Amino acid sequence: MPTGFEGAQPANALRVRGEIVEVDNSEVQRLGMIKKGHQTIVVRILNGDHEGEEHETANQLMGRMDLDKLYAVGDTALVVLSENDAGEITFVNAQDHYRLGLEVLLLGLFAVLLVAFGGWTGLKALLSFVFAALLLWKGLVPALLKGYDPIWVSLGVVALLAAVVIFLVAGVTRKGMAAFIGAFLGVLTSCLMAWYFTHEFHLHGAVLPFAETLLYSGFGHLDLVRIYIAAVFIAASGAVMDLAMDVAASMHEVVEKKPDISRIEALKSGMRVGRAVVGTMTTTLLLAYSGGFITLLMAFMAQGIPLANMFNLVYVAAEVLKTLVGSFGLVTVAPFTALVGAFIFVRK
Repeated sequence: MPTGFEGAQPANALRVRGEIVEVDNSEVQRLGMIKKGHQTIVVRILNGDHEGEEHETANQLMGRMDLDKLYAVGDTALVVLSENDAGEITFVNAQDHYRLGLEVLLLGLFAVLLVAFGGWTGLKALLSFVFAALLLWKGLVPALLKGYDPIWVSLGVVALLAAVVIFLVAGVTRKGMAAFIGAFLGVLTSCLMAWYFTHEFHLHGAVLPFAETLLYSGFGHLDLVRIYIAAVFIAASGAVMDLAMDVAASMHEVVEKKPDISRIEALKSGMRVGRAVVGTMTTTLLLAYSGGFITLLMAFMAQGIPLANMFNLVYVAAEVLKTLVGSFGLVTVAPFTALVGAFIFVRK
């Protein structure tokens, strides 16, 4: 399904694999850890209409360790070829090391392991994983680029994703319904808290990676603050769905074993399960977010910067908000799911 942004790249651009057969580093300048200048390389095309051809090109170094790459003889690169109307190559750009093959291999191993371990349930989980990836890439991202309200669009996407994932795994049953309603209420709580505290923290969406690049690419109309708010509750939605499913499944099992249980007893059982799980889930969010900014924390500690300065920095404050607001969603989803389950599972 097209996203509507396919025309942003030139139509005559071809993407192929290329092997680095020659390297000339004479123009590379080393300034401490930084490298500037350019690297001259010769690339042999490995597939496509120009297979076997060799082309010389320059690998420009910008002095940025996060973006620069150095090639060695024998490396495989993703090469972008520009053609003229006659089909002749006019420009060659070795964009980066070729990683697509390994990524596909890793995804395949993950799929095999998931299906081998989970059987039919693992296959359904794999389908939900693929659906989530497609929905984010083909649905959410194009809608945000077109200027639709990020918060409402993201809430709709998360609701659809939760429905598909939960009902695919649990079926359209009372257990699935309890998990879905509880998960959505937890996400809604995170959304409301993210909206309020983002403004109170005076945060802006520029803390997100490549946010400024996006604005300078012709999308200056986008509201980065609301995109950041959406990113906060989207990031926590997976853990929220997981916890809602745990509570709903446990309550369903209790009611199945004890059909004459009262609503109050079922509610207490769901709350006890939620308390047992929520502690590890909130720690999971903390580790996930802090792991992405571990070098930032190391830089602050290495320079002896006080904690007051560190937690007041906009980047750190943004991660604190993500962690705590996401944890609020996790803490509230347990009682939400238990309350909904008490009314859905217990008929009397």
